[in-house]
Amino acid sequence: MLTGKQRSYLKGIANSEKPITQIGKSGVTDSFLEQLDLALEAREIVKISILESSLLDAKDTANEVAEQLDAEFVQAIGNKFVIYRKSTKNPKIQLPKS
Repeated sequence: MLTGKQRSYLKGIANSEKPITQIGKSGVTDSFLEQLDLALEAREIVKISILESSLLDAKDTANEVAEQLDAEFVQAIGNKFVIYRKSTKNPKIQLPKS
């Protein structure tokens, strides 16, 4: 579970990131989750955009994806959301202590 300070730190990092993938009409699929799992292991923090045609809510979708991938929801703004998971093999992001 992230503290407020850690969440703020991750929001600052995510601010300069571009979305690396999109969720379309088909919604959250198994192949999407596999791709995102690999991206989280490599990058630790990932920004995803939701296409308007999918009619999904960003915050609900982010929480669902984070739960399935054992990741942490960071933020949702408009049709984009950010999730974080510490890499098991090569951690890069050093979170501040509480």
